[in-house]
Amino acid sequence: MKKSYEKAVAYLYELPKFTKKNGLEHTKKILEKLCVKEENFKIIHVAGSNGKGSVCSAMNRILVDEGKRTGMFISPHLVKMEERFCVDGVPCSQEQFLEAFYEIGMVVEDMKREGLAHPTFFEYLFAMGMLLFSREGVEYLILETGLGGRLDCTNVFDHPLLTVITSIGLEHTEYLGDTLEEVAWEKAGIIKKKVPVVYDASVGEVAKVIEERAKLFRAPCIAIKQNSLKFSEIREKCIDFYFRCDYDDNTKISIPFMAPYQMMNMTLAYQAMRVIEKETGISKEQILESLKRVDWQGRMQEVSEDIYFDGAHNVQGISAFLDAVALMEAKRPLLLFSMVSDKDYEKAIRLLTERVEWEEIFVTKVPDKRGIAAGELAEVFLNFGYQVISIEDCREAYLKAVKTREKGQVLFCVGSLYFIGELLHITGGKKND
Repeated sequence: MKKSYEKAVAYLYELPKFTKKNGLEHTKKILEKLCVKEENFKIIHVAGSNGKGSVCSAMNRILVDEGKRTGMFISPHLVKMEERFCVDGVPCSQEQFLEAFYEIGMVVEDMKREGLAHPTFFEYLFAMGMLLFSREGVEYLILETGLGGRLDCTNVFDHPLLTVITSIGLEHTEYLGDTLEEVAWEKAGIIKKKVPVVYDASVGEVAKVIEERAKLFRAPCIAIKQNSLKFSEIREKCIDFYFRCDYDDNTKISIPFMAPYQMMNMTLAYQAMRVIEKETGISKEQILESLKRVDWQGRMQEVSEDIYFDGAHNVQGISAFLDAVALMEAKRPLLLFSMVSDKDYEKAIRLLTERVEWEEIFVTKVPDKRGIAAGELAEVFLNFGYQVISIEDCREAYLKAVKTREKGQVLFCVGSLYFIGELLHITGGKKND
């Protein structure tokens, strides 16, 4: 089975990742052939630039804790593709993965005979997920968009229970547009007629676009503003904060993260679940208890004492990561950095050099065809006045950084979810005493 699994994964990786070739009707055709019906699920659809995975994971935690049968489709995976398809919080097995892969393959062959296009990488995986979730009898289905929203293949359902839009930044501009407003318009494409939307309203121009689209579809708007969140304290590597709005007065929320950016993400999840409280029967108190137990890899994750992995993968994410570093007040911190070529890595590096005084910086290459050579990253750091240690191989770079670290120094590894996935593969992703 191992060889069959490896061949399946290799086949999927050969498919184009980003394309406008296939429209939503193409995805609907696949689901129709699989007999997947929207009415069998209560769907929560999530879009955004940063925080989607964290919000999905938090909502899933709340539902699972209260005995709900859940499915969660996320992107990307960190270590194994099976992570993309979770039932009741557990990734599918390799056997289930292969069964779905081969069944979709038969549907694809049938479609090709009809003169229809082959699915893209993401479309194929989405079809696998929907087949798995259908067979597992999932009730609540949490869907994370891939690239955008409006044209994303997850956007094929007309009557979700709820939509959620996390923070939005400039990303994939060749597909989504050159301005925040254009990107926001694409992401807000998941908003449906009369379906409530919970969204991050921190950035005015983004919030305006979401509100205009929601008004067009008569969708109730639930805005979460940054000034409605008030930091309280860090307690045993957890953050306590207060959330206040017109109908939720000064609620204390405790989350098991050291990163301030998770305050907004966990509040989005909290408010989303409050909106559908009558549907789920899950009370405010139960929601707050579950938020204390959310576990999400690669987001300011302490994998060993004073070693943190963070999947910040764009300029907005790097800025949020640096807020977390500042909150921790680490002395003589070390940085291990890598990024992929379709991100604004020069601006990210400028932020990294301006906002933190690093004791030592290591750069390496993400093991992906979009990875940037360590030497090229080193040159950018040099332009900003930083000498760095450049090591092409991820494993070698990580081991060198760990070996360099003295007692009490904190090592931060950041720059790409693909990079963090590779480091989790190297380390096992577990915290060691």
